[in-house]
Amino acid sequence: MPFEARDLNLTNPHKGFLHFVLYTEAGRGVASASLNAELDIEAPQTITPYFQEWRSRLERCEPDALHCTLVPSSQIPSLFHPCVTVDPNGGRAATSGPRCPCRPTYYDPAFGLPVVGEHAGPAGTDRWSYTTYAPLALRPDDVFSSFITSRGLFWARTAKGLLSILPQKHGMGYNLGYSGGGPHALAAYLTQIARNDGRPTPAGTSYDDAHPAMVAWTQSSAAERRTNELTLGDLQAKIAS
Repeated sequence: MPFEARDLNLTNPHKGFLHFVLYTEAGRGVASASLNAELDIEAPQTITPYFQEWRSRLERCEPDALHCTLVPSSQIPSLFHPCVTVDPNGGRAATSGPRCPCRPTYYDPAFGLPVVGEHAGPAGTDRWSYTTYAPLALRPDDVFSSFITSRGLFWARTAKGLLSILPQKHGMGYNLGYSGGGPHALAAYLTQIARNDGRPTPAGTSYDDAHPAMVAWTQSSAAERRTNELTLGDLQAKIAS
């Protein structure tokens, strides 16, 4: 459905979930986000300084209904398992394999969105991955300052220095380096940010609004190969010609 940021600023982000609409089908056991994109962050993506900066902001919390939407229904009990690094007996009792069964739960205090971790260790393979939702827009008082991409993750830095997952709408995933929907969706959103002078811009910009120069960059192999940081001025320069 169409939306504006003002329509979905449902709660104070310190008290609830910002810009989040829940979709449920009780008879089929389905519960998920209807607007926010779900992001799976794999272990190799967690080694970047950008991820570590975002991860350091997360706060541990008890699992709630929205954390449950980030895991398959059969795995909801794992949200309540102790980690083997905290309770070796509890962890071993829950699984016969090498994987730790725990999925610790967090929330991002800047946006109030849920985060679920997954432990692939222990014993020499202490690897963590994470699942969360992207916001649908930056916060109302935020001003976009720069766009960062690193190891397949996409970030926004605000003028006040806050690092955020780049706003993204469900069904419009971002990507780089080929001719397809992912690079086009990213180009459309970055084009709209540039045109809005960095003011809060809801995710879900139509592909038709993507500037050709922005599409050319997001589809290029050069954009995919390395960490990139483009300021708001850089984005505006791409669409100036």
